[in-house]
Amino acid sequence: MIAFGPVPSRRLGRSLGINNIPDKVCSYACVYCQIGRTLKMEAARRHFYEPTFILNEVREKVQEALSRGERIDYLTFVPDGEPTLDINLGKEVELLRELGIPLAILTNSSLIWREDVRNDLQSFDFVSLKLDAVTESLWRRIDRPHKSLRLEDILNGMLEFRKAFEGKLVTETMLIGGIEYGDEFERIASFLKLLKPDVAYIAVPTRPPWEKWVKPADEETINLAFQTFTEVLGEGRVEYLIGYEGNAFAFTGDVEEDLLSITAVHPMREDAVKRLLEKAGAEWSIVEKLLRDGKLIQIEYRGERFYMRKLKSRGG
Repeated sequence: MIAFGPVPSRRLGRSLGINNIPDKVCSYACVYCQIGRTLKMEAARRHFYEPTFILNEVREKVQEALSRGERIDYLTFVPDGEPTLDINLGKEVELLRELGIPLAILTNSSLIWREDVRNDLQSFDFVSLKLDAVTESLWRRIDRPHKSLRLEDILNGMLEFRKAFEGKLVTETMLIGGIEYGDEFERIASFLKLLKPDVAYIAVPTRPPWEKWVKPADEETINLAFQTFTEVLGEGRVEYLIGYEGNAFAFTGDVEEDLLSITAVHPMREDAVKRLLEKAGAEWSIVEKLLRDGKLIQIEYRGERFYMRKLKSRGG
């Protein structure tokens, strides 16, 4: 399913997701990934779907959502892998402009050293760049990149991209427990001073991660990162992404399809699933059926129950 939502986003308000990469083709195998293990580790761009197919799928979902009074603040490329691996990304953005809704992308930044990727990203209104570490050893431990990638090239590519980008640029730094960060926050802050993002987000895993040992960083570590980044960027330029985004998931006509398309990319907490069913006038028996049929899986994480679509990357 290419288009899903709209879903609540802590950065983007009401976001209609675009899943332009199949499960799970990525240039990273991040320890905290909510999608699952990387099935195909790739760092070369290629064709996945026809751009017109993506346009038609998104247009249909937009029409369904708007017809039910659902607000859409952004169309967001947030797939089951790294969106910039899609060689047709620029063409897709060009086509989607006809829908008249701002466009956003959440990228792991791994291919931003490429000029063609930077050119494609220039077309967006909102770009979120992953910045988990600026030290090679820590980057490799947390993000587990494709062997061909070089952190120095990626960081230089981010700075090059910033020179010309006129939209909103944010960074996201994921903090996990059990990692000895040392002076890494000072190093990241020094890089942020050069990059000048509109907002530097500090995040922790709030949904079930692929590696079972992964836990959120403790409050002391999170606060240290916040204070260190704020010292460099100034007040109001550093924000937390550590809370629950809420349960305002959209019902667009077929509750079973909505559940499967959303949970393919965005694991849903039990209370969010109940809220969606209530909105659709549907019973919990739908979830039980999807679990029996092997289409959904149930996971416990930090005292909460989550539901995710069963994909190969999750052992399905």
